Amino acid sequence: MIHDDLLGAHVSTAGGIERAPARGRQIGASAIQVFTKTPNQWREPVLTDSRITSFGEELARARVRAVVSHDSYLINLASPDRRLWARSLASFRAELDRCRVLGVAFVVTHPGNFMRERRRGLQRNAAAYAEALDAAPGPRILIETTAGAGTALGATLEELAELRELVPPGLRARIGFCADTCHLFAAGYDLANAWHDVWSEWDAVIGLAHLHCLHLNDSKTPFGSRRDRHELIGEGTLGPAPFRRIMRDRRFRHVIKIIETPKGDDPVRTDRRMLRRLRAYARSRPPARV
Repeated sequence: MIHDDLLGAHVSTAGGIERAPARGRQIGASAIQVFTKTPNQWREPVLTDSRITSFGEELARARVRAVVSHDSYLINLASPDRRLWARSLASFRAELDRCRVLGVAFVVTHPGNFMRERRRGLQRNAAAYAEALDAAPGPRILIETTAGAGTALGATLEELAELRELVPPGLRARIGFCADTCHLFAAGYDLANAWHDVWSEWDAVIGLAHLHCLHLNDSKTPFGSRRDRHELIGEGTLGPAPFRRIMRDRRFRHVIKIIETPKGDDPVRTDRRMLRRLRAYARSRPPARV
C-alpha cells in the first residue's frame, strides 16, 4: 500500500545507504531517517557515484517521499574544548555535504553540551551552524528538542529560539526544528494533559512554520524527568492521546514524522506495528479538547 502521510522510522543503513529505502518500504514507511555514517565513530565514509545514484533509484522504487539524516552522536558544537569543537565542526560539515550529494533535504542535530557557561555554549553552537551552512549549501539543519539532562542545550523553547536567532540572518532560513515528543515531555512540556498549551507556546516562541520533523516516541520515565528513555507508542507515560492528536492535527499534516521507538527482537515487525498503530490513530475519533 502507498501512503502519503510522511510517516516512518529510523532505518538501518547496514551494507550501504542505498539499502535503507527498501527497509523503509518493508515496514510501510513513506518517510525514513538514516545515519549517513556510523554515529559513534569519527571516521568519515566515502560515497561513490554508483552508491549515490543507487540511493536515489531505490528511493523512487520504494516510493519513500521524504528522508532526513541524523548527525553523529559524537558531535558537540557547544564544547569549550577547542579541539573537540573543531573536530565536531568538521564532522558536521561532512554530514551536510553528504546529504547535499545524496539529495537529503534535512539534517537533524542535537544542540551541544555547554559544559561550563551556557551562554558561551549557545554562541559556540550558533557559530558552528553558521560556518557549516556557509560551507555546504543545500540541506537544512533541524535542531532537535532535548530532555535537558546535564549541560545539554535545547530543553526549553526559548533556548531553541535563541540558538536560531544567533545565526546570521542570511543563513537563518536554513535552520528549522525537530520536536521529539519524549524529550518535550521529559523537559516539562505536558503533551499528555496540556496539548494545546504546549503547541500554542511553541507557535508563540518559535513558530510552527519552523517545525519540519517530529520524532514520535513515548516515554519510559515520568513527566519532567529530564531523562531521554523512549518507549513504544501508547505504552509509556505519555499514553495514546498525544499521538492520536498528532496524527489528526492538520497543523502537522506536512511535517515528517519518524518513530525511534524500541525495536525488540523483531525490528521489522515492531516498526510495522507501530506505524499501523499511528495510522489507526489518524482514523480514530478526535479526542475531546484539553
